[in-house]
Amino acid sequence: MARNRVIYQSEGLFVSSGIRATGTGAHLQLKRVQSANYSFEITRQDVNQFGQLARIDALVLQSPTVSLDLSYYLADGFNERALGFAVQTGAVGSGVNFASGQMISSEGRNFFIATSAEGIDLNFDTGTGFTATNGLSGKGVIGIGNGFITDYTLNAAVGDLPTVSISVEGLGFNAATYSAGGITGVPSPAINPESGVSIGLNVQLPAPGSGDGVTALRPGDITLDFGTFADEGTGLGAPTSDLAGNDSINIQRVSLSLPMSRTPIERLGSRFAFARVTDFPVTATMSVNALVNEVQARNLAGMINDGTERDITLTIKKPGLTEDAIRYVFKAARLDSESYSSDIGSNKSVDITFSTQIGGPNDSVHGIFVSGASTGALFA
Repeated sequence: MARNRVIYQSEGLFVSSGIRATGTGAHLQLKRVQSANYSFEITRQDVNQFGQLARIDALVLQSPTVSLDLSYYLADGFNERALGFAVQTGAVGSGVNFASGQMISSEGRNFFIATSAEGIDLNFDTGTGFTATNGLSGKGVIGIGNGFITDYTLNAAVGDLPTVSISVEGLGFNAATYSAGGITGVPSPAINPESGVSIGLNVQLPAPGSGDGVTALRPGDITLDFGTFADEGTGLGAPTSDLAGNDSINIQRVSLSLPMSRTPIERLGSRFAFARVTDFPVTATMSVNALVNEVQARNLAGMINDGTERDITLTIKKPGLTEDAIRYVFKAARLDSESYSSDIGSNKSVDITFSTQIGGPNDSVHGIFVSGASTGALFA
């Protein structure tokens, strides 16, 4: 029966451990996904000649651009780990450099969007005689191959659930129907970057499910520690700003952005770019918006001369518990800007921006370091 429409209940988003992953244990379904938008664009070079008005051909000279933008509610670090970020499990320390898993030149990961019949929850569509290999049988699957994450942004604000937005750039794209008989699964969307042809593998996805663990995090469970920034006359209140005390600023919104743009490297003899390498240096930013309640004395000249790098810690606890769900340590941060706004009818507010540069995998001083409550091995 043909569908009249497709809505969120019918879709699930999966990610692979690598472009050559094939088994169910090498794929995971991302949790708490809120949006998934994808597109592709093919750039062609027209071939014209004297004596003919219209083009005689249109050749592809550059790699096609496949884009995937997704968002999900922040939880315990499970999605971050599944996407290849370095997250120390157990939320007991600062871990290793968060972006280290993305910095290494590789072939990327594959992403899949499976769709069930209209009006059916994909996560509970087990069908008859359900097993991990046939539960998706007959369902449509969109595949995006050789995907690299180019941006990670966390937004947490009063009145909203903390949300992460991810941007992905890939090379391959396909659409197929999942089969549980004969050749099980769907064709992999991944391609060989040099030849531009499919790698010729079939992929089996795991059984869809709602996912356990933390459902979502609340803004009331967020703690933002500015460390010694607060002691240097920046107007940030007490060293530990708990968002509720009288000695802290009234923070309304926190945004953490980690851009990771990549440049394709091409060469003669390769149809597409044979590698996509990260553009360095990578500068991460943290923006804080707050209502002004105190104005502290400070001197711009002194702030300019202060070259000290400081750490900022963003901690979010599990709802109703004292246990940390996830923690971000923004290391070696510098204050970049403060912008104040005041008008009739509104509370005076300030926007403060900090930045740090991402260090190498063995640099424990610079960058973003993340730990989460998610534990255990993810990919089999």
